[in-house]
Amino acid sequence: MGFSFSNSTIENIKNQVNIVDVVGQVVQLKRAGSNYKGVCPFHNEKTPSFVVSEAKQIFTCFGCGATGDVIEFVKRYYNLDFSEAVEKLANQYGITIEKNTHNDSYEEYYRANKLAAQFFYRSFTEKANKGYAYMHGRSIAPETLKKFGIGYADEQWDSLYNHLLAQGVEPRIMVELGLVSRSKNGKYYDKFRNRVMFPIFNTSKRIIGFGGRCINPEDEPKYLNSPENKIFQKKNNLYGLNFARQSVGNEDYIILVEGYMDVISLYQSGITNVSASLGTALTENQSRLIKRYTKNVVLTYDADNAGRAAALRGMDILKNEGCKVKVLHVSDGKDPDEYIKKYGKQSFLDLIENKALPFADYKLEAVKQGFDLNKDEDRLSYMEKAAAILKDLSPVEQDIYVKKISKEIKVAESAIRRELNVDTGEEKRRYNPVKTNEDEASTEMSQLEKTLIKVVLTDEEYLDRLTEWKEIFESELGMRIYELLRKECYRNGSIDLKLILDSLSTGEAKTVEEIADNIILGGNEEKVFNDCINTWRKKRLNREFEQINTLLSMADEEENQDRITELTVRLMEIQKELKRL
Repeated sequence: MGFSFSNSTIENIKNQVNIVDVVGQVVQLKRAGSNYKGVCPFHNEKTPSFVVSEAKQIFTCFGCGATGDVIEFVKRYYNLDFSEAVEKLANQYGITIEKNTHNDSYEEYYRANKLAAQFFYRSFTEKANKGYAYMHGRSIAPETLKKFGIGYADEQWDSLYNHLLAQGVEPRIMVELGLVSRSKNGKYYDKFRNRVMFPIFNTSKRIIGFGGRCINPEDEPKYLNSPENKIFQKKNNLYGLNFARQSVGNEDYIILVEGYMDVISLYQSGITNVSASLGTALTENQSRLIKRYTKNVVLTYDADNAGRAAALRGMDILKNEGCKVKVLHVSDGKDPDEYIKKYGKQSFLDLIENKALPFADYKLEAVKQGFDLNKDEDRLSYMEKAAAILKDLSPVEQDIYVKKISKEIKVAESAIRRELNVDTGEEKRRYNPVKTNEDEASTEMSQLEKTLIKVVLTDEEYLDRLTEWKEIFESELGMRIYELLRKECYRNGSIDLKLILDSLSTGEAKTVEEIADNIILGGNEEKVFNDCINTWRKKRLNREFEQINTLLSMADEEENQDRITELTVRLMEIQKELKRL
């Protein structure tokens, strides 16, 4: 099953469906005090010992021990799994089903993209075509073309459509992925035609989309990209990161460029820690993805107005995620692709080393544009804007830049520091942006689960000890993370957190990153581990204590004496265990 049901769906079923109605459809129930009784449907009995509580919305059999809520009853009686039971009840009672989808439910989409990429690649390599000629003219070597899976969409209107159809891909899937379009008269046609095709991979090396570059100058648009769909969200991915991530980790910084060709050209030259935002507007999710591998980012966008504006936006987003960011605008107005072809790898690396401006320097240079610092009025206006930038820096950074600005504009340091203390509501909003609910991390995990995950991330040996207590992971996300950790450790003998994060959705990965960054064990892993286990054991025992009390309240003292005695003995055992703990 590739999905789970949202909590609201489960709660709506429990709140809106009366268990007496559901059970009463298949079991003849008679009122017995505040409860209902009948013959148990799960074992043979002559004397009714099956009790349904309308107040508590549970059933129990004092003969065979079966017990649970309305979903559990439907599961047992109709021999269904949990998902099927939920769907049966929701359909029967008109309750809307909301599903939490996971990537593994989208295999048909991934398959369609893979087949399309293979088709484009064959079109690119098996016979002469305009796409190959174009890339050859851009000096991209055959081995580089192969590595990035570059392809060609021919000039026909339906060649890809017919190929995918023959491979059993549904037209609906092709349309959703943006591989084909459908005309008003219902005819399907290829969306990409006469274009060089750039497959877009996620960090798990699966093809999630395509970028198509036109070959004829008169064709529009210059770049045609896959639309957002179930497996492709631009804000969550970076072009080329699947190839670059190991190099990024080794070099401890990433170079972010604007386009596909910049990535490919730099990679071919030997600069492999390079990636591109899918569009110039860097997003928070992309910044979080980058931070998995490094905190150090060099933005190398074009030097035009759009590139400078994108750099300013991107800097703020990266800094808010805790990254250290510099900006490099390649000299002579060239983009990285052109520059590296002309001057080579080392010259480009020297540019990064000597010309990339840190966050504050770049922003101060940007706001300085248009001011004549020989004029008092302009110096004052510049100082106000500069102070707004300095407020976003640490105290040490502020001190350094206050001194620099003081010398530059010949204003006393004390005056600049006073300006820094003016904190308007507008500045607060600017540097402390309101968080939105978009793509929030899934936080439906107990603190107990989070703490144990941190223990395992700190010392992998606790994974084996946790095996007998894995029921602690009561949330779906907690269990998924635990299983991923266990499989990763089994396969590789150690845990690679980056690979774990790549296997999770953006929100889920953010939760794990917060666990890794924010939960402090202080070298007390053994004590924390034991405390967590004991806390959970007490919680489980208290829960069982309450359940038994509920069952005793439903039991008939004359008819269920043996069961009452059994439950009472168990209550006493629980009390002893709780006292010992």
